[in-house]
Amino acid sequence: MSDAATLRTELLELIGKNPSGHTDPKIVDEFSSKLKAYADAPGVDSSDVIFAIGSSVYSVDLPSKKQQVHGAPAAEPVIVDFDYMKQFMKDVFLSYGCTEDQAEISSEVLIEADKRGIDSHGLGRLKPIYCDRIDQGILWANKPITVIKETETTALVDGNLGLGLYIGPHCMKMAIEKAKKYGVGFVAAQNSTHYGIAGYYTSMAADAGCVGFSGTNARPSIAPTFGVEPMLGTNPLCFGIPSDDDFPFVIDCATSVNQRGKIEKYARDGVDTPRGAVVDNDGIERTDTEGILRDMVLGKCALTPVGGAGDEMGGYKGYGWATTVELLSTAFQSGPFGEDVCGIDRETGKPAPMPLGHFFLAINIESMCSLDTFKKNSGNLLRALRESKKSPKGPGRIWTAGERENDARVSRTAQGGMKVPKSLQQNMLDLREKCPGMNEKYSKLPFE
Repeated sequence: MSDAATLRTELLELIGKNPSGHTDPKIVDEFSSKLKAYADAPGVDSSDVIFAIGSSVYSVDLPSKKQQVHGAPAAEPVIVDFDYMKQFMKDVFLSYGCTEDQAEISSEVLIEADKRGIDSHGLGRLKPIYCDRIDQGILWANKPITVIKETETTALVDGNLGLGLYIGPHCMKMAIEKAKKYGVGFVAAQNSTHYGIAGYYTSMAADAGCVGFSGTNARPSIAPTFGVEPMLGTNPLCFGIPSDDDFPFVIDCATSVNQRGKIEKYARDGVDTPRGAVVDNDGIERTDTEGILRDMVLGKCALTPVGGAGDEMGGYKGYGWATTVELLSTAFQSGPFGEDVCGIDRETGKPAPMPLGHFFLAINIESMCSLDTFKKNSGNLLRALRESKKSPKGPGRIWTAGERENDARVSRTAQGGMKVPKSLQQNMLDLREKCPGMNEKYSKLPFE
């Protein structure tokens, strides 16, 4: 077993044997010492949940090894222009060996998330999900996309563990082109990787005058209804539908009640996790946020599907939808699921490839009716929903899917770009220091 794997095992044992260890100064000191040694070990995934537990539960925040090498982050979030940030991310991808096209498209998918206010899937993903995984050898920057089988209306492609951010747009473009010719286009992808926000792909379809549908599987997090073992990913289910509003109807959401990142936020805020969002191995619906984080890394807790644990609030519906996405992401592709996409080699503790599957459907609206008529009909319904009677206990407004993201785009554009918090400023500093050519081009970042 490698030094990193040994340290990780020791950290897990320390967490498991000391449920209230975060209140014991000796345990905190021991945890802090081991966590620092683990962070310094080669090949460690910086997005490992153990670091989030260290920060949220044990109050152990590790400074970047490069923090004092060249520059330092500002104390407060700094607004950075979207074009500047996209170019920065593109240059990072280029430094990793991506082609011009791969880097351009991948950075476009990420910056679109930040424009829509989906901060969890934009700049925040660049280093831990893409760069670090390339460094670990579980994702490749420049891989060809292979067409395995193709008909006029369908295709199966292999991403060869390249950037999902590039594979996804390629596949939806294929689906749209087929739809424009034959009315419908469906493309399935195998051996892909994290493809960013699903809403990007259904927006591509909506912008092209099509109805779009896309989904992807992910590492196992959700337990089946009446089960306790993480078996399904947080598998997003996403539709994009054109409207005569200024923005399309785009519903992009996970099929779980919450995601791990939300629970980490509960820990930072010092609040309980809502009942029904997490179930442990004893079938107990947990609310103790710090305990949940500890037990999730030990495999003793699982997320619940939309509707919550059990069937009283319709949890079986979310379970069914999560399963649907998993099936469409694996059955066409003969793809792995569950433990085989967990991202960790259980024997060595080292990061392992996560060969994900995606699917993309485009339906050409003009095949059945005028696009303008469709958009007007959609807009009439959506406006009726927004204008319907408001709850006296609510915010005084009703939104339809895609509207909040449009609000974020308008607001962020007006303020001059996106706010970059201290943690992401540090990621930018680290990438500038590490990536060839970045120091010369970005000698002074906007927050320096």
